[in-house]
Amino acid sequence: MDDRLSSRDVGDPFGYPRTLPSIAALVPAMTLSRPISIAYLGPAGTYTEAATLAYAEQLSDCFGCACEPQPQPTIAQTFQAVTQGRTDLAIVPAENSIQGSVTVTLDLMWQLTDLTIRQAIILPIQHALISNVSRCDQISTIYSHPQALAQCQHWIADHAPQAQTRSTDSTADALHTLETDPQAAAIASPRAAQLYSRPILAYPINDYPDNCTRFWAISPTHSPLPWPDSPGAHHASIAFSLPKNSPGALLDPLATIASRNINMSRIESRPTKRLLGEYLFFVDCEIIGTQRDDRPLWHAALQDLKTHTEVLKLFGTYGILDLSEITC
Repeated sequence: MDDRLSSRDVGDPFGYPRTLPSIAALVPAMTLSRPISIAYLGPAGTYTEAATLAYAEQLSDCFGCACEPQPQPTIAQTFQAVTQGRTDLAIVPAENSIQGSVTVTLDLMWQLTDLTIRQAIILPIQHALISNVSRCDQISTIYSHPQALAQCQHWIADHAPQAQTRSTDSTADALHTLETDPQAAAIASPRAAQLYSRPILAYPINDYPDNCTRFWAISPTHSPLPWPDSPGAHHASIAFSLPKNSPGALLDPLATIASRNINMSRIESRPTKRLLGEYLFFVDCEIIGTQRDDRPLWHAALQDLKTHTEVLKLFGTYGILDLSEITC
């Protein structure tokens, strides 16, 4: 982590395409005679799979290449698949509109090197309660991924207050509990219920109707893979640690961004795992908007940020693929 920005170099010193049209120019560098392999949090029926299939369709439509989704048991193993070269890409959940960031994804992006975000994918999330019972008051235990359970906690309290909740590695994994527990229920997608031939007891059950999750498509930094461009805003994601814990230590890097009138769309802290009270900071900035292009200012900001941070990582600059019209 002492080489700072060098681990995020993609085509220029700051890790993003020279111009937006140059994305298409990357296509000839890739041999499209084989499918593109994509790791994702499985098994079949997860929301990550839905984002993966939608992104694979975009790749196929834009570049005429076949894709091979490869399910992984955990988010950490999804990262391992792409860092170890077993897949070309990985789709990982980054942030939910209700429960916030997926911390394991942020931690692994910081810990690992030579990974770049190629695209953000926004997927609407509509949870279903899936069970063999006929009434909610017959449910003894509800299984799902911790994020899904949290996104439905008020609904559960109102409709199945007697039920205990238990975590699983993924929403689709929760459906396997219905095979052995006749009073169990699972929270997953309607597609998962269809895939595993299980009845839906209630839908939708998420506490907030506009629930959505942002996923990242990531690949090795120097991969020649193509990726779809998308209109509208382009974002940059960075993370940094501070050289010391002192008054104004965080203000200085933030002021570097604000002084150039660059819109900072997210900031979040994570523990460094070294000392109590010592933090890393993850920041997203909008560098291309509908009315302006701030890439030259972003270049300058990154140079100045190096003087105000201990370690600075650029995870990538990328467009946003909004799949709000897709029902999962």
